[in-house]
Amino acid sequence: MTFKSLGPSTAAFPTPAWVIVTYDKNERANAMTVAWGGIVNSNPPCVAVAIQPSRYTYENVLAKREFTVCIPSEEFAAETDYFGIASGRDEDKIAKAGLTAERAEKVNAPYIKEFPMHLECKLTDRMNLGSHFVLIGQIIDIKADEEILDHKDSIEIQKLKPLVYSPTDRSYYKVGDEVGKAFSIGKEIKDKSE
Repeated sequence: MTFKSLGPSTAAFPTPAWVIVTYDKNERANAMTVAWGGIVNSNPPCVAVAIQPSRYTYENVLAKREFTVCIPSEEFAAETDYFGIASGRDEDKIAKAGLTAERAEKVNAPYIKEFPMHLECKLTDRMNLGSHFVLIGQIIDIKADEEILDHKDSIEIQKLKPLVYSPTDRSYYKVGDEVGKAFSIGKEIKDKSE
């Protein structure tokens, strides 16, 4: 391989295509797409999402201190994209997309009923990194459609069909095939004598 320097950028692969859903000061549901995010702690389970402070969702999260992270399946690519290019200050994005906001069970935030999975979160911390603030949410509960669960109530990624985002070509993709079991596929190398 011959490597070429590309300079600093957001070219890390893949990133999620998540939808953060909040209530505004009038208890109106709002949705926004985020690509900068991930799980950042196991105990307690926490998620981080990076949001620009000019975004309506940022204002809502700070005011309410609760939000959901909805995981859209690949069939909702257009709706997911729309949530990232329109402002909830100007329109009811969820209704315009033909989707349904419902109140979460464990936090004072809505989720999108048609999406197969959501994380119910309470804001625990925030950090200014420059263009974005990283918001840390403790995951209070995860709800998943029974159709995406296996017989042990574990989420099956092939049934969830989550969207992922490519920051270099600004496109959405779907997840591919399994290549091996984590904490297992590498054992042969680990156990190899030198």
